[in-house]
Amino acid sequence: MKKRSQLKKVLLVVSLLSLMLFLTACANMNAPITSKSTGFWNQYILYPFSWFILKLASFFGGSYGWAIVAFTIIVRVILLPLNHLSTKNMKKQSAIQPELQALQKKYSAKDMETQQKLREETQKLMSEAGVNPVYGCLPMLVQLPFMYALYQVIWRTTELKQGTFLWMQLGEKDPYYIMAILAGLFTFLSTYISNLSMPQVGSTGKIMQYLMPFMIIIPAINIASAISLYWVVTNAFQVVQTLLLQNPFKAKHEREEKERLEREHEQNLRRARKRVYKKK
Repeated sequence: MKKRSQLKKVLLVVSLLSLMLFLTACANMNAPITSKSTGFWNQYILYPFSWFILKLASFFGGSYGWAIVAFTIIVRVILLPLNHLSTKNMKKQSAIQPELQALQKKYSAKDMETQQKLREETQKLMSEAGVNPVYGCLPMLVQLPFMYALYQVIWRTTELKQGTFLWMQLGEKDPYYIMAILAGLFTFLSTYISNLSMPQVGSTGKIMQYLMPFMIIIPAINIASAISLYWVVTNAFQVVQTLLLQNPFKAKHEREEKERLEREHEQNLRRARKRVYKKK
């Protein structure tokens, strides 16, 4: 138990450091990335990324598009433990939704004392259930530096900026918006099937299920095709990961079967009470 707690702390620190790198990186967007580039961000983040993607391209006959696909899959595999932790946390949080709603109803008054009591009871409930709201954000926080670095690598690596893949020039936006649409579609599918395995999905979760695809599509329309490709692959990977590791359709079936048995049990109890009452 102690080791798991330490692992969670390490993952949290890593994600926060990644976010810090994302926010503090201030490289010159016009200077090409080479082995002689100076500065921590250029020398230790962007150049290794650029070198690695170019090496991957050599394994795919010089295809920079397939290199980015492979790079994205590698990133997703590295993030699997973090995504697993986030998914477990989401399941726990979903399971206690009825209790959270009951607390919100109990402490519905808007005065400061009642709201403070609501916060305390909510925190106590989440602590007892092993829920940490921060963990739900970790995968996205960790991916931000990768996305930012990938964008700069594409823009500042001549081979990638001028490279083509299918109908696209990787450094330019998709002229037919196909990648933007696919990115939004896979975003919706990944959220939809994830929600299937959850015991309870709050109104916020349902809203985000339909809002998130548009939050991806809108920037993907005007961003470099390589980034749109990254979003498509990463969300497609998420769909496959959820299907294989969580089996949401099986989880939904088991949950519905459990609910059916509970309803039948309640009905049998009511019938039994009626029979006893009639005998009296």
